[in-house]
Amino acid sequence: MSKTILRYAALTFGALAMVGPFVWMVLTSVTGDAQLGRAGAPLLPDPATVDTYGRLGDAFPFWRFAANSIGVAIASTLLQLFTSATAAYAFSRLRFRGSNLVFLLYLATMMIPMQVIIVPLFIEMRYLGLVDSYAGLLLPTVVSSFGVFMLRQAFLALPKELDEAAYVDGAGHVRVFAQVLLPLVAPALATFAVFAFMSSWNAFLWPLVIAQTEAHMTLPVGLSLLQGRYSTAWNVVMAGSTVSVLPILALYVFAQRYVVRGITFTGIKS
Repeated sequence: MSKTILRYAALTFGALAMVGPFVWMVLTSVTGDAQLGRAGAPLLPDPATVDTYGRLGDAFPFWRFAANSIGVAIASTLLQLFTSATAAYAFSRLRFRGSNLVFLLYLATMMIPMQVIIVPLFIEMRYLGLVDSYAGLLLPTVVSSFGVFMLRQAFLALPKELDEAAYVDGAGHVRVFAQVLLPLVAPALATFAVFAFMSSWNAFLWPLVIAQTEAHMTLPVGLSLLQGRYSTAWNVVMAGSTVSVLPILALYVFAQRYVVRGITFTGIKS
């Protein structure tokens, strides 16, 4: 009994530690300017105000940045799903000489941080004329080594008898991939889609480097400009941060059961 109590106490403490910053962010976003700047102000705003959310559009082109983030995140997620699923099918079902070595080299790219390749990547985009463009934002995110690894594990968990039965019926690789195997790994696809969308939505370093004007900036970069321009208006900064969290929160709530099923499914076989 004591172990159960300690376990729940530790879980409760961990949950409060995780939720605490988000609660503080929301409370700060509804705090008025006068109360925010007063020494010894209480934690709970009195009175609470939502005027800070209305000031977002006046402070900077918030909705343009949000639209850029949504468009880039959706396009990046769809492209990653396509490239990762097709590559995962090839690595799991099409055996060729050196396939395991190629896969290991592919996975090795996961150990290279973005900070290492940021300069040569920017030079490449400049030569291609893609600096300060949506294509420049998207191209480095089209392929995901993690997505290939995750979906390959999902394909490996499926029996190869399914492929053989489809081949007997006259199906080719495209039909086996699209109509037989892909629907069976839907939980893994949904899980990776959530991860890919979150990664693209929260990306900061590459959009900061490649986007030269506000027309192509994403929301994380825009929020950094807001903080620099209104360094004392933390309620406005927290209002923008709260709005930026909402799409991720809604996506996770909607896809939570698929995430759990996908992680369990991809861990069946290594």
